[in-house]
Amino acid sequence: MRMPYENRFAEIEPLLARVEKPSRYIDHEWGTLANAEADYRVCLIYPDVYEVGLPNQGIAILYSVLNKQEGISCERGYVPWVDMADLMREAGVPLLSLEGAAPVASFDAVGLHIPHEMAVTNLLETLDLAGIPLLSADRGEDDPIVLAGGPSVYNPEPYAPFIDAILIGEGEEHLPEVCQAHRRLRDAGAPRAEILRALADIPGTYVPSLYDIVVGEGAGAHGHAVPRDGAPAVVHKRVVADFGATDPVPQSIVPYAQLVHDRLSIEVLRGCARGCRFCQAGMTYRPVRERTSDQIVSAVVAGLERTGYDEVSLTSLSTTDHSCCTAVLDRLNRRLEDTGIRVSIPSQRLDSFGIDMAARVAGEKKGGLTFAPEAGSQRLRDIINKNVTEDDLERATRAAFEAGWRRCKLYFMMGLPGETDEDIVAIAELADRTYELAREVVPKGQRGGISVSVSCSVFIPKASTPFQWCGQTPDEEVKRRQQLLIHSVRNRAVRVHYHDADTSLLEAVLSRGGRDIAPVILGAWRRGARFDAWTEQFDLARWEEAAAEAGIDLRAVAGTPYGLDEPLPWNHISSGVSKGYLAREYRRALDGITTPDCSRTSCTGCGVCPTLHVDNILAGDRK
Repeated sequence: MRMPYENRFAEIEPLLARVEKPSRYIDHEWGTLANAEADYRVCLIYPDVYEVGLPNQGIAILYSVLNKQEGISCERGYVPWVDMADLMREAGVPLLSLEGAAPVASFDAVGLHIPHEMAVTNLLETLDLAGIPLLSADRGEDDPIVLAGGPSVYNPEPYAPFIDAILIGEGEEHLPEVCQAHRRLRDAGAPRAEILRALADIPGTYVPSLYDIVVGEGAGAHGHAVPRDGAPAVVHKRVVADFGATDPVPQSIVPYAQLVHDRLSIEVLRGCARGCRFCQAGMTYRPVRERTSDQIVSAVVAGLERTGYDEVSLTSLSTTDHSCCTAVLDRLNRRLEDTGIRVSIPSQRLDSFGIDMAARVAGEKKGGLTFAPEAGSQRLRDIINKNVTEDDLERATRAAFEAGWRRCKLYFMMGLPGETDEDIVAIAELADRTYELAREVVPKGQRGGISVSVSCSVFIPKASTPFQWCGQTPDEEVKRRQQLLIHSVRNRAVRVHYHDADTSLLEAVLSRGGRDIAPVILGAWRRGARFDAWTEQFDLARWEEAAAEAGIDLRAVAGTPYGLDEPLPWNHISSGVSKGYLAREYRRALDGITTPDCSRTSCTGCGVCPTLHVDNILAGDRK
């Protein structure tokens, strides 16, 4: 029998004086929702520390949704920082939930959020600290069902052996269905294998143990999954058709500690149809669904009253694309006037409309603006389907500096398909021109406050994108191009930051590998890999040693292109975007042909709407 509910905070308490930020581990925050009397209990875990995980909207949404289900209680968990984890192992204290300080292993289901590839070793750290067998095949009848979901499940194969069931797509409706089904089967006395087989019948649920990995000639570089026992050949993502019917204020908890994103967040729209060919989220979150102006404004007011925050962020993949964004900002400015409450939005569109909205947000407080040209040359922007021009950037930055902004950050990617040295130099030239434009526009007495910075990440080929067939630029070549960028910037006032090439190499391996990568993950964790998203914790040598032991060449996995007809490790997982559309977009990229945004023009044939029976839903007219 599984352990009964018990509060074991007394075992954690003596350790708090010996760790940094002990507020990460205490409970009784304002606004928690869990019900200790429920007969089915779920623990949702974000694979990072408290201050990083608590602001996550995905966890907040599912936490709220589950706690509204009759008979279900949901608690949260986070990964203890290395100091606390080591002390817990030394003291024999298992991983505990936050609300009730109950052993995570005592829950009926444990849900692991996978926000990015670099979280994978923390998944194992979580399971080990909880005392749950790392491999699904080793779990017994009394172990919880281990679920996973999140943005990085569209190629689930590298971590599939560690998870019992993976939920593909949006979880507001999906996760409660899975939990209720598990609850019914548990109460009926069904064995674990029968439960997992039944969960696979719920649309959007991938149960890795029901798939064999075929390897050998014609099976692809990393093999491909073949279903058995009647499991679906393709698992399609779940999508919430009526996004407006979901709770716009899932965030209820007021933290003790300062968070990484310490503000109220309101999701104003879901999905993006701009079609950037490198962007996984732009493909996997389709279609576009907007909340109405009334719902957004009401949610902001209610959320601020509930939490007491002095800042609210209107979040989405592309907030300034909301068809009523200007009207919403005007209404919020009137409503929040003289309150000291600040409204923020993500990076601005590269046009005067985006600057106009940024001005509505900033008021008199003009900090910094962020633009994302992504590539330095128009040729490369056409390849990636960015659909912005250098004139757009010049107009936007000129308008920003004329309107009073003095700090500007430009985001680019390096290693994009088709990139040459000329494209790297073009990044530097664009940054230099932006700085010179600022000096031209800003009055002499204020030029000392001008700041232009470049942030350059490394392209990672992602599943379910038109560039999923591409290999990653070799890490040594990335490092050479990074030095070329630094030395090509003429003006010393322009600051350049770039993403670590070693980390990017591993991200590509985890993004495009198959189930053969699972032993590498396990081997790296056993060598001490954890919190790999933290620069000071990451050590590529651990991964290289684990890969050598498993007979895997990391650079070959990251850099070898796939053939368009080659079976891919994730062929059995579908975002709803057809493979034919992705291949067509890849060919258009090779020819430098752009594709318009279907929410502004006509259907471009990606296949999401007819396949998943959903539509773009706009609150107003997009201009």
